[in-house]
Amino acid sequence: MSIIPESPSRLRLTPISRLAAGGRWRVEAMRSLREPVLLWFTQGQGRITIAGTQRGYGPNNAIFIPPGVMHGFDFAPRVQGTVVFFGRDHGLDLPQTPQYLRPRDPISQKELIATLEAIQRELESNRSGSQKAAQHHLGLLGVWLDRQLEREKQLESMAQPRPGAAQRLVARYSSLLERDFRSNRAVADYAEALGITPTHLTRACKAACGKGAHQLLEDRILFEARRLLAETRMPIKDVAEMLGFNSAGYFTRAFQKSAGQTPSAFRKRPAGPAVPRI
Repeated sequence: MSIIPESPSRLRLTPISRLAAGGRWRVEAMRSLREPVLLWFTQGQGRITIAGTQRGYGPNNAIFIPPGVMHGFDFAPRVQGTVVFFGRDHGLDLPQTPQYLRPRDPISQKELIATLEAIQRELESNRSGSQKAAQHHLGLLGVWLDRQLEREKQLESMAQPRPGAAQRLVARYSSLLERDFRSNRAVADYAEALGITPTHLTRACKAACGKGAHQLLEDRILFEARRLLAETRMPIKDVAEMLGFNSAGYFTRAFQKSAGQTPSAFRKRPAGPAVPRI
């Protein structure tokens, strides 16, 4: 079965406040992107679930998410910050696993803010070479990440406990789910592949991120449905079939329950301001 590619991506910065469309400040459904993302929070707090594990975030927290990693989060209107979408052709040597960074010293915080401002300034500039300059500043952001990772590892090796059994199990489940969510496999099939019972898997998911195994699976499928409806002209019945639904009617009911409107109404909605899809 072919996979519909996402729209071409490029380097861009977006205020975190723009990630919630239509006044909805919960962006909890599981999704993944095909480009790296850095979330830099400067105000407010909330929770984020990455690869099946939920953690809190607050001011001066930076969260790096590699491509292809399932994630979902929530935040309130008071949350402020910046999202960096690296683009798929960033050309950088970036971390292969999610990273939670807490730059505690003012110098590191100021360095990050200055780098982000420089990237934004070049992206908005009409001067010759501005795109090239933005990419060079993005390279400096990669250096900042490397330095913070080295510092965080030193601190966490002394204080951070190793992930528990439930977190390790849910990380494996998330990886399988991201690979196979289009295949119409049920939670029982994933549990069998992991060598455990569906009940055990559901308990582990709830312990690690507060969501059951079925909810994580459903979230991921329905987010992909939104993407296909928004970015392609594929008939709704074909979207339903691609995502493993037995009928277009069942797909419509499941989608309406999640999105509050039918697939056809979702596709016909006014475009409005472009909102990045985290």
